[in-house]
Amino acid sequence: MTLEISENNGTMLGVLSGRLDTAAAPQFARDLQPLMDNADKHIVLDCSNLEFISSSGLRLFLSLRKQTISQNGDVTIKGVSPEVKQVFTITGFYSLFNFE
Repeated sequence: MTLEISENNGTMLGVLSGRLDTAAAPQFARDLQPLMDNADKHIVLDCSNLEFISSSGLRLFLSLRKQTISQNGDVTIKGVSPEVKQVFTITGFYSLFNFE
């Protein structure tokens, strides 16, 4: 699991690749910190190369969402595969995020 973060015109972009499973979640939580620190901005998570997400990964997405709400930022998720989208839908998380 990798997360590459960049900033462009006040928008934070996080590009995820690989499997966000229980084993990868602790490292992803650490890698996610720069986005948490910029929760007052617009954050885009590009999940085009995200192969799988577990409940541990969903919990981290939810933490980022809560942080952005508290700081008047927002999160958009783009490029999810049908399999990843299904996990968001089944868990009810699909309605919590903006998807492109």
